[in-house]
Amino acid sequence: MAQYDVIVIGAGPGGYVAAIRCAQLGLKTACVEGRETLGGTCLNVGCIPSKALLHATHQLHEAEHNFATMGLKGKSPSVDWNQMKAYKQDVVDSNTKGIEFLFKKNKIDWLKGWGSIPEAGKVKVGDEVHEAKNIIVASGSVPSSLPGLTIDNEAGVIVDSTGALDLPKVPKKMIVVGAGVIGLEMGSVYARLGAEVTVVEFLDQITPGMDGEVQKTLQKLLKKQGMTFILGAAVQGAEATKTKAKLTYKLKKDDSEHTLDADVVLVATGRRAFTDGLGLKELGVEMTERGVVKTDAHWATSVKGVYAIGDAVAGPMLAHKAEDEGMAVAEVIAGKAGHVNYDVIPGVIYTHPEVASVGKTEEQLKEEGRAYKVGKFSFMGNARAKAVFAGDGFVKLIVDKDTDRVLGAHIIGPAAGDLIHEVCVTMEYGGSAEDLALTCHAHPTFSEAVREAALACGDGPIHM
Repeated sequence: MAQYDVIVIGAGPGGYVAAIRCAQLGLKTACVEGRETLGGTCLNVGCIPSKALLHATHQLHEAEHNFATMGLKGKSPSVDWNQMKAYKQDVVDSNTKGIEFLFKKNKIDWLKGWGSIPEAGKVKVGDEVHEAKNIIVASGSVPSSLPGLTIDNEAGVIVDSTGALDLPKVPKKMIVVGAGVIGLEMGSVYARLGAEVTVVEFLDQITPGMDGEVQKTLQKLLKKQGMTFILGAAVQGAEATKTKAKLTYKLKKDDSEHTLDADVVLVATGRRAFTDGLGLKELGVEMTERGVVKTDAHWATSVKGVYAIGDAVAGPMLAHKAEDEGMAVAEVIAGKAGHVNYDVIPGVIYTHPEVASVGKTEEQLKEEGRAYKVGKFSFMGNARAKAVFAGDGFVKLIVDKDTDRVLGAHIIGPAAGDLIHEVCVTMEYGGSAEDLALTCHAHPTFSEAVREAALACGDGPIHM
Protein backbone atom coordinates (compact mmCIF):
# COMPACT_ATOMS: atom_id res chain seq x y z
CA MET A 1 0.00 0.00 0.00
CA ALA A 2 1.61 3.27 -1.19
CA GLN A 3 1.59 6.17 1.27
CA TYR A 4 1.51 9.85 0.30
CA ASP A 5 1.26 13.23 1.94
CA VAL A 6 -1.25 14.27 -0.74
CA ILE A 7 -3.26 12.50 -3.42
CA VAL A 8 -5.02 14.71 -5.93
CA ILE A 9 -8.01 13.25 -7.77
CA GLY A 10 -8.15 14.75 -11.25
CA ALA A 11 -5.38 16.15 -13.47
CA GLY A 12 -7.16 19.15 -14.97
CA PRO A 13 -5.90 22.71 -14.45
CA GLY A 14 -6.86 22.66 -10.76
CA GLY A 15 -5.58 19.16 -10.07
CA TYR A 16 -2.26 19.20 -11.90
CA VAL A 17 -1.39 22.66 -10.54
CA ALA A 18 -2.24 21.53 -7.00
CA ALA A 19 -0.06 18.44 -7.45
CA ILE A 20 2.89 20.43 -8.77
CA ARG A 21 2.67 23.03 -5.99
CA CYS A 22 2.39 20.29 -3.34
CA ALA A 23 5.52 18.63 -4.71
CA GLN A 24 7.36 21.95 -4.85
CA LEU A 25 6.52 22.43 -1.17
CA GLY A 26 8.16 19.13 -0.29
CA LEU A 27 5.06 16.93 -0.03
CA LYS A 28 5.09 13.39 -1.43
CA THR A 29 2.37 13.67 -4.05
CA ALA A 30 0.35 11.51 -6.42
CA CYS A 31 -2.34 12.44 -8.91
CA VAL A 32 -5.17 10.18 -10.05
CA GLU A 33 -6.31 10.51 -13.67
CA GLY A 34 -8.37 8.09 -15.74
CA ARG A 35 -7.83 9.70 -19.14
CA GLU A 36 -5.04 8.50 -21.37
CA THR A 37 -3.53 11.99 -21.13
CA LEU A 38 -3.17 14.62 -18.42
CA GLY A 39 -4.69 18.11 -18.48
CA GLY A 40 -8.37 17.33 -17.96
CA THR A 41 -11.17 18.83 -20.01
CA CYS A 42 -9.30 22.10 -20.57
CA LEU A 43 -6.27 20.70 -22.37
CA ASN A 44 -7.95 17.71 -24.02
CA VAL A 45 -11.44 18.78 -25.10
CA GLY A 46 -11.93 22.36 -23.94
CA CYS A 47 -9.89 25.55 -23.72
CA ILE A 48 -6.86 24.49 -25.76
CA PRO A 49 -8.36 22.67 -28.78
CA SER A 50 -11.06 25.33 -29.15
CA LYS A 51 -8.41 28.07 -29.20
CA ALA A 52 -6.53 26.20 -31.91
CA LEU A 53 -9.66 26.11 -34.08
CA LEU A 54 -10.43 29.76 -33.30
CA HIS A 55 -6.90 30.73 -34.36
CA ALA A 56 -7.02 28.70 -37.57
CA THR A 57 -10.40 30.04 -38.64
CA HIS A 58 -9.42 33.62 -37.76
CA GLN A 59 -6.49 33.27 -40.16
CA LEU A 60 -8.98 32.12 -42.80
CA HIS A 61 -11.15 35.18 -42.09
CA GLU A 62 -8.12 37.47 -42.45
CA ALA A 63 -7.18 35.85 -45.75
CA GLU A 64 -10.71 36.16 -47.12
CA HIS A 65 -11.43 39.70 -45.93
CA ASN A 66 -8.21 41.65 -45.29
CA PHE A 67 -5.29 40.21 -47.24
CA ALA A 68 -6.16 41.90 -50.52
CA THR A 69 -6.42 45.29 -48.81
CA MET A 70 -2.85 44.83 -47.54
CA GLY A 71 -1.58 43.95 -51.00
CA LEU A 72 -1.51 40.22 -50.41
CA LYS A 73 -3.06 38.96 -53.65
CA GLY A 74 -3.98 35.45 -54.69
CA LYS A 75 -6.65 32.82 -54.29
CA SER A 76 -8.32 32.50 -50.92
CA PRO A 77 -7.13 29.36 -49.12
CA SER A 78 -9.32 26.28 -49.22
CA VAL A 79 -10.15 24.44 -46.01
CA ASP A 80 -8.79 20.95 -45.37
CA TRP A 81 -10.94 20.11 -42.36
CA ASN A 82 -9.08 16.91 -41.51
CA GLN A 83 -5.75 18.73 -41.57
CA MET A 84 -7.18 21.49 -39.38
CA LYS A 85 -8.30 18.86 -36.86
CA ALA A 86 -4.84 17.27 -37.04
CA TYR A 87 -3.26 20.65 -36.24
CA LYS A 88 -5.67 21.00 -33.30
CA GLN A 89 -4.65 17.56 -32.03
CA ASP A 90 -0.95 18.39 -32.33
CA VAL A 91 -1.56 21.44 -30.12
CA VAL A 92 -3.38 19.27 -27.57
CA ASP A 93 -0.67 16.59 -27.61
CA SER A 94 2.17 19.04 -27.06
CA ASN A 95 0.37 20.55 -24.06
CA THR A 96 -0.63 17.28 -22.42
CA LYS A 97 2.88 15.87 -22.87
CA GLY A 98 4.16 19.06 -21.26
CA ILE A 99 2.14 18.28 -18.11
CA GLU A 100 3.48 14.71 -18.12
CA PHE A 101 7.02 16.14 -18.24
CA LEU A 102 6.25 18.45 -15.31
CA PHE A 103 4.96 15.49 -13.27
CA LYS A 104 8.22 13.61 -13.87
CA LYS A 105 10.30 16.70 -13.14
CA ASN A 106 8.52 17.20 -9.80
CA LYS A 107 8.50 13.46 -8.94
CA ILE A 108 4.71 13.22 -8.90
CA ASP A 109 3.27 9.72 -9.29
CA TRP A 110 0.53 9.43 -11.90
CA LEU A 111 -1.97 6.85 -10.62
CA LYS A 112 -3.66 5.85 -13.87
CA GLY A 113 -7.35 5.04 -13.50
CA TRP A 114 -10.51 6.41 -11.93
CA GLY A 115 -10.33 7.13 -8.22
CA SER A 116 -12.72 6.82 -5.30
CA ILE A 117 -12.42 7.53 -1.57
CA PRO A 118 -13.57 4.45 0.38
CA GLU A 119 -12.67 6.14 3.67
CA ALA A 120 -10.84 9.19 4.92
CA GLY A 121 -7.11 8.92 4.20
CA LYS A 122 -7.50 6.32 1.46
CA VAL A 123 -7.91 6.50 -2.31
CA LYS A 124 -8.80 3.47 -4.39
CA VAL A 125 -7.62 3.31 -8.02
CA GLY A 126 -8.61 0.10 -9.76
CA ASP A 127 -7.87 -2.70 -7.33
CA GLU A 128 -5.18 -0.79 -5.46
CA VAL A 129 -5.69 1.31 -2.32
CA HIS A 130 -3.29 4.15 -1.53
CA GLU A 131 -2.96 6.00 1.74
CA ALA A 132 -2.76 9.78 1.94
CA LYS A 133 -2.69 12.23 4.82
CA ASN A 134 -4.59 14.66 2.59
CA ILE A 135 -6.86 14.20 -0.43
CA ILE A 136 -7.74 16.95 -2.90
CA VAL A 137 -10.86 16.45 -5.04
CA ALA A 138 -10.30 18.20 -8.38
CA SER A 139 -12.65 16.12 -10.48
CA GLY A 140 -13.84 18.98 -12.73
CA SER A 141 -17.09 19.24 -14.63
CA VAL A 142 -18.96 17.85 -17.63
CA PRO A 143 -21.33 19.46 -20.16
CA SER A 144 -24.93 19.75 -19.05
CA SER A 145 -27.93 19.42 -21.34
CA LEU A 146 -31.66 20.17 -21.44
CA PRO A 147 -34.67 17.85 -21.37
CA GLY A 148 -35.51 16.73 -24.89
CA LEU A 149 -31.92 17.07 -26.13
CA THR A 150 -30.14 13.71 -26.26
CA ILE A 151 -26.41 14.12 -26.81
CA ASP A 152 -24.74 11.61 -29.15
CA ASN A 153 -21.26 12.81 -30.04
CA GLU A 154 -20.46 9.71 -32.08
CA ALA A 155 -23.44 10.28 -34.38
CA GLY A 156 -22.37 13.92 -34.75
CA VAL A 157 -25.87 15.42 -35.10
CA ILE A 158 -26.81 16.55 -31.57
CA VAL A 159 -23.50 17.18 -29.83
CA ASP A 160 -22.00 18.89 -26.81
CA SER A 161 -18.79 20.94 -26.77
CA THR A 162 -16.63 17.79 -26.94
CA GLY A 163 -18.42 16.54 -30.05
CA ALA A 164 -18.29 19.97 -31.67
CA LEU A 165 -14.48 19.83 -31.64
CA ASP A 166 -14.40 16.73 -33.82
CA LEU A 167 -17.29 16.82 -36.28
CA PRO A 168 -16.69 14.59 -39.32
CA LYS A 169 -17.30 17.52 -41.65
CA VAL A 170 -18.17 21.21 -41.57
CA PRO A 171 -21.98 21.48 -41.41
CA LYS A 172 -23.92 23.67 -43.82
CA LYS A 173 -26.33 24.61 -41.04
CA MET A 174 -25.65 24.62 -37.31
CA ILE A 175 -27.90 25.48 -34.38
CA VAL A 176 -26.18 26.51 -31.15
CA VAL A 177 -28.32 26.18 -28.03
CA GLY A 178 -26.97 28.69 -25.52
CA ALA A 179 -25.31 32.08 -26.05
CA GLY A 180 -22.61 31.70 -23.42
CA VAL A 181 -18.87 31.46 -23.88
CA ILE A 182 -18.71 27.96 -25.39
CA GLY A 183 -21.64 28.48 -27.75
CA LEU A 184 -20.33 31.76 -29.14
CA GLU A 185 -16.76 30.53 -29.52
CA MET A 186 -17.67 27.32 -31.34
CA GLY A 187 -20.39 29.10 -33.29
CA SER A 188 -17.73 31.56 -34.46
CA VAL A 189 -15.47 28.72 -35.60
CA TYR A 190 -18.12 27.17 -37.81
CA ALA A 191 -19.47 30.49 -39.08
CA ARG A 192 -15.96 31.36 -40.34
CA LEU A 193 -15.81 27.95 -42.00
CA GLY A 194 -18.97 28.78 -43.94
CA ALA A 195 -21.74 27.26 -41.83
CA GLU A 196 -25.04 29.07 -41.40
CA VAL A 197 -25.07 29.44 -37.61
CA THR A 198 -28.20 30.21 -35.56
CA VAL A 199 -27.86 30.77 -31.81
CA VAL A 200 -30.95 30.04 -29.69
CA GLU A 201 -30.87 31.53 -26.19
CA PHE A 202 -33.42 31.37 -23.37
CA LEU A 203 -32.54 34.80 -21.98
CA ASP A 204 -33.13 38.11 -23.72
CA GLN A 205 -29.42 38.83 -24.10
CA ILE A 206 -26.23 36.94 -24.88
CA THR A 207 -23.33 36.27 -22.47
CA PRO A 208 -25.37 36.22 -19.24
CA GLY A 209 -23.94 38.34 -16.42
CA MET A 210 -21.67 40.46 -18.59
CA ASP A 211 -21.73 44.24 -18.96
CA GLY A 212 -24.83 45.35 -20.91
CA GLU A 213 -22.91 47.50 -23.42
CA VAL A 214 -20.53 44.64 -24.12
CA GLN A 215 -23.44 42.24 -24.67
CA LYS A 216 -25.06 44.51 -27.26
CA THR A 217 -21.80 45.33 -29.03
CA LEU A 218 -20.68 41.70 -29.25
CA GLN A 219 -24.04 40.56 -30.58
CA LYS A 220 -23.99 43.29 -33.23
CA LEU A 221 -20.46 42.36 -34.35
CA LEU A 222 -21.20 38.62 -34.45
CA LYS A 223 -24.32 39.33 -36.53
CA LYS A 224 -22.09 41.21 -38.99
CA GLN A 225 -19.99 38.04 -39.18
CA GLY A 226 -23.05 36.04 -40.26
CA MET A 227 -24.41 34.59 -37.02
CA THR A 228 -28.17 34.76 -36.37
CA PHE A 229 -29.62 35.14 -32.87
CA ILE A 230 -33.00 34.03 -31.54
CA LEU A 231 -33.31 35.33 -27.99
CA GLY A 232 -36.01 34.74 -25.38
CA ALA A 233 -36.55 31.25 -26.76
CA ALA A 234 -37.25 28.15 -24.66
CA VAL A 235 -36.01 25.01 -26.44
CA GLN A 236 -38.59 22.22 -26.30
CA GLY A 237 -36.51 19.45 -27.80
CA ALA A 238 -34.76 18.15 -30.90
CA GLU A 239 -35.25 15.15 -33.14
CA ALA A 240 -32.27 13.64 -34.92
CA THR A 241 -32.00 11.44 -37.98
CA LYS A 242 -28.69 10.04 -39.27
CA THR A 243 -27.69 13.33 -40.88
CA LYS A 244 -30.17 16.03 -39.80
CA ALA A 245 -31.85 17.51 -36.76
CA LYS A 246 -35.06 19.42 -36.18
CA LEU A 247 -35.16 21.69 -33.13
CA THR A 248 -38.37 23.04 -31.60
CA TYR A 249 -38.54 26.16 -29.45
CA LYS A 250 -41.13 28.51 -27.98
CA LEU A 251 -40.77 32.28 -27.92
CA LYS A 252 -41.39 33.50 -24.39
CA LYS A 253 -42.96 36.77 -25.51
CA ASP A 254 -46.00 35.15 -27.15
CA ASP A 255 -45.63 31.40 -26.44
CA SER A 256 -45.55 30.70 -30.19
CA GLU A 257 -43.84 27.48 -31.27
CA HIS A 258 -41.25 27.33 -34.06
CA THR A 259 -38.90 24.78 -35.62
CA LEU A 260 -35.42 24.99 -37.12
CA ASP A 261 -33.61 22.47 -39.30
CA ALA A 262 -29.86 21.93 -39.21
CA ASP A 263 -27.12 19.41 -39.89
CA VAL A 264 -25.75 19.80 -36.36
CA VAL A 265 -27.17 21.01 -33.05
CA LEU A 266 -24.55 22.08 -30.53
CA VAL A 267 -25.89 22.03 -26.98
CA ALA A 268 -23.88 24.64 -25.07
CA THR A 269 -26.06 25.15 -21.99
CA GLY A 270 -23.31 25.17 -19.39
CA ARG A 271 -21.53 22.60 -17.28
CA ARG A 272 -22.12 20.73 -14.02
CA ALA A 273 -19.73 19.50 -11.36
CA PHE A 274 -18.56 15.93 -11.92
CA THR A 275 -18.20 13.96 -8.69
CA ASP A 276 -19.77 10.68 -9.83
CA GLY A 277 -18.14 7.52 -8.52
CA LEU A 278 -15.97 9.24 -5.92
CA GLY A 279 -18.04 7.96 -3.00
CA LEU A 280 -18.40 11.42 -1.46
CA LYS A 281 -21.94 10.85 -0.22
CA GLU A 282 -21.02 7.58 1.46
CA LEU A 283 -17.97 9.28 2.97
CA GLY A 284 -20.17 11.97 4.50
CA VAL A 285 -18.87 14.90 2.42
CA GLU A 286 -21.45 17.67 2.54
CA MET A 287 -22.73 19.01 -0.79
CA THR A 288 -24.53 22.27 -1.58
CA GLU A 289 -28.03 22.58 -3.02
CA ARG A 290 -26.43 23.24 -6.42
CA GLY A 291 -24.69 19.87 -6.38
CA VAL A 292 -21.14 21.02 -5.72
CA VAL A 293 -18.86 20.10 -2.82
CA LYS A 294 -19.27 22.39 0.17
CA THR A 295 -15.97 23.80 1.46
CA ASP A 296 -14.80 26.32 4.04
CA ALA A 297 -12.49 29.31 3.44
CA HIS A 298 -9.53 26.93 3.22
CA TRP A 299 -11.10 24.52 0.67
CA ALA A 300 -11.62 21.88 3.36
CA THR A 301 -14.72 19.69 3.15
CA SER A 302 -16.79 18.43 6.07
CA VAL A 303 -14.51 15.34 6.25
CA LYS A 304 -11.12 15.97 7.87
CA GLY A 305 -8.21 15.67 5.44
CA VAL A 306 -10.40 15.94 2.33
CA TYR A 307 -10.28 19.15 0.29
CA ALA A 308 -11.98 20.20 -2.94
CA ILE A 309 -11.25 22.82 -5.64
CA GLY A 310 -12.10 23.94 -9.16
CA ASP A 311 -15.33 23.07 -10.92
CA ALA A 312 -16.19 20.61 -8.13
CA VAL A 313 -16.83 23.55 -5.77
CA ALA A 314 -18.77 26.82 -5.96
CA GLY A 315 -17.69 29.72 -8.13
CA PRO A 316 -17.06 30.37 -11.83
CA MET A 317 -16.09 27.28 -13.81
CA LEU A 318 -12.84 28.73 -15.13
CA ALA A 319 -9.49 26.98 -15.54
CA HIS A 320 -7.56 29.86 -14.00
CA LYS A 321 -9.85 29.98 -10.97
CA ALA A 322 -9.15 26.26 -10.48
CA GLU A 323 -5.41 26.87 -10.86
CA ASP A 324 -5.46 29.59 -8.20
CA GLU A 325 -7.34 27.30 -5.83
CA GLY A 326 -4.91 24.47 -6.62
CA MET A 327 -1.93 26.57 -5.58
CA ALA A 328 -3.75 27.96 -2.53
CA VAL A 329 -4.91 24.58 -1.16
CA ALA A 330 -1.38 23.21 -1.55
CA GLU A 331 -0.11 26.13 0.52
CA VAL A 332 -2.73 25.44 3.19
CA ILE A 333 -1.84 21.75 3.40
CA ALA A 334 1.84 22.69 3.69
CA GLY A 335 1.01 24.94 6.65
CA LYS A 336 1.22 28.22 4.78
CA ALA A 337 -1.44 30.87 4.04
CA GLY A 338 -3.20 30.03 0.78
CA HIS A 339 -5.19 32.87 -0.74
CA VAL A 340 -7.53 33.47 -3.70
CA ASN A 341 -9.03 36.90 -4.37
CA TYR A 342 -12.40 35.96 -5.83
CA ASP A 343 -13.14 39.63 -6.60
CA VAL A 344 -10.35 39.72 -9.18
CA ILE A 345 -10.93 36.72 -11.43
CA PRO A 346 -11.09 37.74 -15.09
CA GLY A 347 -13.34 36.12 -17.68
CA VAL A 348 -12.57 35.96 -21.40
CA ILE A 349 -14.49 35.05 -24.56
CA TYR A 350 -12.14 34.26 -27.46
CA THR A 351 -14.36 35.36 -30.30
CA HIS A 352 -13.18 38.09 -32.66
CA PRO A 353 -13.12 40.63 -31.21
CA GLU A 354 -12.22 39.14 -27.87
CA VAL A 355 -14.20 40.04 -24.77
CA ALA A 356 -12.72 40.27 -21.28
CA SER A 357 -14.06 41.45 -17.95
CA VAL A 358 -13.09 41.65 -14.31
CA GLY A 359 -14.81 43.00 -11.21
CA LYS A 360 -18.15 44.77 -11.08
CA THR A 361 -20.49 45.69 -13.93
CA GLU A 362 -22.48 48.91 -14.04
CA GLU A 363 -25.62 46.88 -13.53
CA GLN A 364 -24.27 45.37 -10.30
CA LEU A 365 -23.14 48.73 -8.93
CA LYS A 366 -26.52 50.31 -9.66
CA GLU A 367 -28.20 47.46 -7.81
CA GLU A 368 -25.83 48.00 -4.87
CA GLY A 369 -26.49 51.75 -4.93
CA ARG A 370 -22.78 52.52 -5.12
CA ALA A 371 -21.61 55.81 -6.65
CA TYR A 372 -19.22 55.25 -9.56
CA LYS A 373 -17.63 56.84 -12.62
CA VAL A 374 -17.07 55.33 -16.07
CA GLY A 375 -14.12 55.97 -18.33
CA LYS A 376 -14.53 54.65 -21.86
CA PHE A 377 -12.29 54.63 -24.93
CA SER A 378 -13.02 53.25 -28.40
CA PHE A 379 -10.43 51.19 -30.25
CA MET A 380 -11.17 53.38 -33.28
CA GLY A 381 -8.98 55.93 -31.49
CA ASN A 382 -6.13 53.42 -31.13
CA ALA A 383 -3.55 53.61 -33.94
CA ARG A 384 -2.39 50.00 -33.62
CA ALA A 385 -5.96 48.64 -33.70
CA LYS A 386 -6.83 50.61 -36.83
CA ALA A 387 -3.68 49.36 -38.55
CA VAL A 388 -4.72 45.73 -38.15
CA PHE A 389 -8.46 46.03 -38.94
CA ALA A 390 -9.39 45.74 -35.25
CA GLY A 391 -10.98 49.08 -34.48
CA ASP A 392 -14.27 47.61 -33.30
CA GLY A 393 -14.96 47.68 -29.58
CA PHE A 394 -13.90 49.66 -26.53
CA VAL A 395 -12.31 49.65 -23.09
CA LYS A 396 -14.65 50.52 -20.23
CA LEU A 397 -13.20 51.24 -16.81
CA ILE A 398 -15.46 51.57 -13.76
CA VAL A 399 -14.12 53.36 -10.67
CA ASP A 400 -15.40 54.51 -7.29
CA LYS A 401 -16.74 58.05 -7.66
CA ASP A 402 -15.07 59.35 -4.50
CA THR A 403 -11.79 57.39 -4.27
CA ASP A 404 -11.08 56.67 -7.97
CA ARG A 405 -10.34 53.06 -6.98
CA VAL A 406 -10.85 50.65 -9.88
CA LEU A 407 -13.94 48.47 -9.35
CA GLY A 408 -14.12 46.71 -12.69
CA ALA A 409 -13.23 46.72 -16.36
CA HIS A 410 -14.94 45.48 -19.51
CA ILE A 411 -13.06 45.22 -22.78
CA ILE A 412 -14.25 44.20 -26.22
CA GLY A 413 -11.54 44.46 -28.83
CA PRO A 414 -8.15 43.15 -29.94
CA ALA A 415 -6.17 41.16 -27.36
CA ALA A 416 -8.81 41.88 -24.69
CA GLY A 417 -7.90 38.65 -22.90
CA ASP A 418 -4.36 39.94 -22.38
CA LEU A 419 -5.17 43.60 -21.76
CA ILE A 420 -7.51 42.78 -18.87
CA HIS A 421 -4.59 41.73 -16.67
CA GLU A 422 -3.25 45.26 -16.48
CA VAL A 423 -6.50 46.10 -14.71
CA CYS A 424 -6.38 42.91 -12.62
CA VAL A 425 -2.97 43.88 -11.21
CA THR A 426 -4.21 47.40 -10.50
CA MET A 427 -7.24 46.02 -8.65
CA GLU A 428 -5.14 43.50 -6.72
CA TYR A 429 -3.14 46.36 -5.28
CA GLY A 430 -6.18 48.57 -4.69
CA GLY A 431 -5.03 50.95 -7.41
CA SER A 432 -6.89 53.87 -8.99
CA ALA A 433 -7.65 54.99 -12.52
CA GLU A 434 -5.07 57.72 -11.97
CA ASP A 435 -2.41 55.05 -11.31
CA LEU A 436 -3.16 53.56 -14.72
CA ALA A 437 -3.37 56.96 -16.41
CA LEU A 438 0.03 58.05 -15.08
CA THR A 439 1.79 54.85 -16.16
CA CYS A 440 3.73 55.19 -19.42
CA HIS A 441 2.42 52.84 -22.11
CA ALA A 442 4.46 51.95 -25.20
CA HIS A 443 3.24 53.30 -28.53
CA PRO A 444 1.74 51.93 -30.67
CA THR A 445 0.10 49.19 -28.60
CA PHE A 446 -3.43 48.02 -27.91
CA SER A 447 -2.75 48.65 -24.22
CA GLU A 448 -2.83 52.41 -24.82
CA ALA A 449 -6.61 52.05 -25.00
CA VAL A 450 -6.61 50.98 -21.34
CA ARG A 451 -4.63 54.08 -20.39
CA GLU A 452 -6.98 56.27 -22.41
CA ALA A 453 -9.99 54.77 -20.60
CA ALA A 454 -8.26 55.57 -17.32
CA LEU A 455 -7.68 59.15 -18.51
CA ALA A 456 -11.39 59.30 -19.38
CA CYS A 457 -12.13 58.77 -15.68
CA GLY A 458 -10.39 62.09 -15.03
CA ASP A 459 -9.95 65.09 -17.30
CA GLY A 460 -10.52 63.08 -20.49
CA PRO A 461 -8.66 60.89 -23.00
CA ILE A 462 -6.15 62.36 -25.44
CA HIS A 463 -7.16 60.59 -28.65
CA MET A 464 -10.94 60.98 -28.53
